[in-house]
Amino acid sequence: MSDVPKQLFIGGMWQDAADGTTMPVDDPATGEILCHVADAGPKDARLAEDAAVAAQPEWARTAPRARSEILRRAYEILLARTEELALLMTSEMGKPFAEARGEVAYAAEFFRWFSEEAVRVGGDYGTLPDGRNRMLLSRRPVGPCLLVTPWNFPLAMGTRKIGPAIAAGCTMVLKPAPQTPLSVLALAAILKEAGLPDGVLNVVTTSRAGEVCEPLLRGGRIRKLSFTGSTAVGRLLLAQCAETVVRTSMELGGNAPFIVFDDADLDVAVDGAMTAKMRNMGEACTAANRFFVHRSVAEEFAGRLAERMGALVVGPGTRDGVDVGPLIDAAGRAKVEQLVEDAVARGARVLVGGRTPEGPGCFYPPTVLTDVSPDSRLTGTEIFGPVAAVLTFEEEDEVLARANDTHWGLVGYLFTQNLDRALRVSERMEVGMVGLNTGLVSNPAAPFGGVKQSGLGREGGRLGIDEFLEYQYLAIPIR
Repeated sequence: MSDVPKQLFIGGMWQDAADGTTMPVDDPATGEILCHVADAGPKDARLAEDAAVAAQPEWARTAPRARSEILRRAYEILLARTEELALLMTSEMGKPFAEARGEVAYAAEFFRWFSEEAVRVGGDYGTLPDGRNRMLLSRRPVGPCLLVTPWNFPLAMGTRKIGPAIAAGCTMVLKPAPQTPLSVLALAAILKEAGLPDGVLNVVTTSRAGEVCEPLLRGGRIRKLSFTGSTAVGRLLLAQCAETVVRTSMELGGNAPFIVFDDADLDVAVDGAMTAKMRNMGEACTAANRFFVHRSVAEEFAGRLAERMGALVVGPGTRDGVDVGPLIDAAGRAKVEQLVEDAVARGARVLVGGRTPEGPGCFYPPTVLTDVSPDSRLTGTEIFGPVAAVLTFEEEDEVLARANDTHWGLVGYLFTQNLDRALRVSERMEVGMVGLNTGLVSNPAAPFGGVKQSGLGREGGRLGIDEFLEYQYLAIPIR
């Protein structure tokens, strides 16, 4: 922890906030302060923007292979430092150490993927319909970007945005979540070590997000915003972007349906449920939120899920054998408590969990609820915790109508052994991603994103770099 930078990273230099302010970083497993980091204000944001704008012309001209090699070196450094990065992430965010190791590998893979995409940015050339003119299409970086990352996957959400920006030739100002700044600061140090030129990446840690981000978005020099976070904050940022028509990509909230039909392989369905619900303690926008299970198999499914959930070990993520770490903070735990209490008050039955443990830390036990009323609050909001709410259905049209009855549309999960049904239902689900007989959809090689109020654009995959590139059309008459 002592080796991790605690200052702002601007123009390739580590520096204190202009007003000398710092903010604490807490350990959610104990409630104790791990350390303090610089707390940026508007002046620091302007300095970071200045650095990004100044570096943009030269960085855009840098050879694609050179950008590729920087990402490749950073990928190798990340993997070489898996243990220390995983420990850092567990300390500030709470996830179990084994899961943090997995996130390091996942995060590194974005750098490897986009190192390969950097040299594959193409264009087009063709004859226009009149036969006398030619069309040359080229692609170029959109320009300086503002990247805003969340706390739940602090390292991977950083690489998922930084990777394509570097590959495309864009400079950046990155604002990490105040709960988890250390992983991103460590990442900035790794990129500097890998040879990233000064000013290409600038990191401003802050507890004053509005004061830092709004002037950048309204100022006219930032040309792209990539944001991962809540739909409510996303709407606010979109409004701020409108003034100077800043290009945006948004990965917002989710309310994922998890549908289990009567012909599903229940072993596969329960395994999928454990992944879709318990990855990251349920603190994921992709987490299964509403379990719709066919009435004929609902009791067996819920019982088997409760048995698996009840066997999970809860405790500090650094402790051996722990499966479930703490939630991010007291507010996050209080929200989960209130949602469960509301569901129980409306008739839900608790099969396992449902009681907040005594003692320090923001722990909440894995919980399975059955007989959940459709009007319970947890069916209409992101739970963001280890709570599985089981509802039943009988007809395909019925469950699709209920699954789509939300303003979110990030991901849905579908379990059936009938191929016709799998294709039919997945096509009718109003989501950007579908997990068919699997509880995991995230992959650096796949386009990640949603529809409706779950966001705009895609991250990862071949489409991920498109968000950071513009087209230019050159008309060429042939005489």
